[in-house]
Amino acid sequence: MPAPRTTVANARRLRKEMSKPELNLWHALRRGGLDGHKFRRQHPIGPYVLDFYCSALRLDVEVDSYAHCIGSRPRRDAIRDQWLLEQGVRTLRLAAHDVIASVDDTLSAIREHIAHLPPPDAAHPPPPEGEEGAGGRH
Repeated sequence: MPAPRTTVANARRLRKEMSKPELNLWHALRRGGLDGHKFRRQHPIGPYVLDFYCSALRLDVEVDSYAHCIGSRPRRDAIRDQWLLEQGVRTLRLAAHDVIASVDDTLSAIREHIAHLPPPDAAHPPPPEGEEGAGGRH
């Protein structure tokens, strides 16, 4: 799913402005740190930027602050998650305070989630490596 240039630009900006919980989790996930699974940070797909994305698992891991619990944000997140699911990407949402409390427990929660995932949907093959539609590096 190609990402518009504005989404790619936003992803690049967000990589430079990651929150403390996101940084903590990224240090644990990078370079195959979760059982060899390769994750990308702030990865653009369509109109969205995913916090952490594993193309082999078609899994989006989101680190949600309190802001995701108030106002229209829960409804917007549900719409986003549904759109991603229609593209064959499943979303796991984690509370930022849980990531801060224990990255090891967070990694265990991700492993548990992965263990219960059905195989990726063959109707939705993984997108090509790199930033869709941008041809740039990440």
